[in-house]
Amino acid sequence: MIRSKSLLAAAILGSVYAVYIVYYCFDALSRQTETSAAVGTGIAIALMTPHIICVTLAVIFNWIGWSGNLRWAALASGILYAVSAVIFLLYAPFVLVQTILAFVGFAQLRKINEINHAGNS
Repeated sequence: MIRSKSLLAAAILGSVYAVYIVYYCFDALSRQTETSAAVGTGIAIALMTPHIICVTLAVIFNWIGWSGNLRWAALASGILYAVSAVIFLLYAPFVLVQTILAFVGFAQLRKINEINHAGNS
């Protein structure tokens, strides 16, 4: 079975970024010793939470799309990566490559699915 290499690349990059951003937030929160700094860090993490949720969902859909050659999941992951970039513009460059690769993988899946279907017939 042929799979999309661009979806795989987006899934790997997205997974690495999702793990990094979650680790960064927990590490930043655990390092605070003063109450005011902890409150400020908590507010910053609260503002980042929608971005983190969208990226995590995008990674899940990305892996589903790659493993099952499912176009709807690849499209959902591309959209969620784009939404996460819009939600938190400061971190948009970190999901730009994944967004592009997810949409490229979505476009490639039509041909890949046709080839896989013709090979199974």
